[in-house]
Amino acid sequence: MRGITWRVLLAVMAAFAALVVAGCGGNDEEAGTGGGEATATATAEAEQFDPGTTLGKIQEKGEITIGVKFDVPPFGFKNPQTNEVEGFDVDLGRAVAESLGVEPKFIEAISDNRIPFLQDGTADLILSTMTINEERVGEIDFSDPYFIARGRILVKADNEEITGVDDLAGKNVCTVLGSTYEATLKKQAPEAKLRLVDSYSECLELIQNDTVDAVSTDDVILTGMIIQTGDELKLVGDELTQEPYGAGIKKGEQQMVDHVNEVFSAMKEEGRWKELYDKWVGQYTKEEQDPPDISVEEAVELVKQNEA
Repeated sequence: MRGITWRVLLAVMAAFAALVVAGCGGNDEEAGTGGGEATATATAEAEQFDPGTTLGKIQEKGEITIGVKFDVPPFGFKNPQTNEVEGFDVDLGRAVAESLGVEPKFIEAISDNRIPFLQDGTADLILSTMTINEERVGEIDFSDPYFIARGRILVKADNEEITGVDDLAGKNVCTVLGSTYEATLKKQAPEAKLRLVDSYSECLELIQNDTVDAVSTDDVILTGMIIQTGDELKLVGDELTQEPYGAGIKKGEQQMVDHVNEVFSAMKEEGRWKELYDKWVGQYTKEEQDPPDISVEEAVELVKQNEA
């Protein structure tokens, strides 16, 4: 985005960030953005790994590089007031970093470069609203699911023509390259005119200026757009899909997979997952949700049901 549109988006994202701080009492320790309770590990000291292993090398370096979204509140977005990246995925990444006793380095990972970043070593871990599916499991490894989103459709609040997926025929619909929704929309709305872009912030701009009629992706991402625009947009129709999110890990790094699963499992059992959910998602969706308790294999089968 360029010019005034980008400045406006920064302003609304700043407002979103202020809402988050207000909702959490303005305390960084409670918010989990400064190594506080929300990202505290189960043990006081980090487990030390063999220097020859991937985790040992990360500990020796003192830093883990984590790919996250920079424009998808409430999961990953850059706060224009602090220039810090915040969100549900970000706090999960902080928890993994703290469990290793290292600092997190967050880089932007859009949908289309998440897997390449793992494969070429740009990122050690990806926490970027990434759905676990069969194709991706063939390219990278995943943690067990940490969140299950649902596919929905977003339109302008005054749009009365589109009430569900059947109304997308002939309409311009935006989604992101490298996401699962390109295939979903081609199957469920084959006559829709797809507009594929690099980032969700581009979709937001396109629907705001009436270049597209609708945006389709995960419900929580779309909720973030509603928050940013002050209810100028709305969700319509039934859920299109179920999208289990997992942390992306380079193929063959079983040690990393096991460790991330241990961190996430502890967060779920100790209530820290619920704290993050309420902070970043629940206070806006007003919906209760339990942490997912399924395996990667079960997640793949769940996604296959979307395609049935």
